Amino acid sequence: MKTLRLALLPLLWLALALPASAEKLPLSVLSNYLNGIRTAETTFTQINSDGSRSSGKLYIKRPGRVRFEYDPPDRTLVLAGGGQVAIFDPKSNQPPEQYPLKKTPLNLILANKVDLGRARMVVGHEDAGDRTIVIAQDPENPEYGTIQLVFSNDPVELREWVITDEAGGQTRVVLDDLKMGGDFSTFLFNITYETQQRTR
Repeated sequence: MKTLRLALLPLLWLALALPASAEKLPLSVLSNYLNGIRTAETTFTQINSDGSRSSGKLYIKRPGRVRFEYDPPDRTLVLAGGGQVAIFDPKSNQPPEQYPLKKTPLNLILANKVDLGRARMVVGHEDAGDRTIVIAQDPENPEYGTIQLVFSNDPVELREWVITDEAGGQTRVVLDDLKMGGDFSTFLFNITYETQQRTR
């Protein structure tokens, strides 16, 4: 018996030396984190479904407002505000392409109150080492696509998202560190104002 105990000691030490298995962050914690974001800014890298990459500056003003300023040579601008998303193409003399924000999965994290615990909203929730991954959809309109949110666990911070649209195309946005609490002018997210500025 003593020999058996001695033989098991190395196994016990090995078990104690191994890190504890990671645990995913609860949906309530992630909802509270997202609801705590009122304004934020960061730089980002975007990887499109065709493999092309671009980068730029991102501004968030919840609820319902976001601004993607793409770096040269792209210079595209994407705005969400007033319930609409607008894509400004610097090479076009046409008005921006627009569609309702509610028809994009990004609307789920820009909502006035985020509740990832809502029935049928989250269709995936798992741990990935030091990160937690959540896949969410509009429970009333799953055909609008999904958004996969990747959070660091300690500290809790949104690190990236992947939007899968209704056609199955994917767009991945990788975020640098979020700077919270900026004071952004509402004109930064005003589609009408931006359109007027570009037509002068």
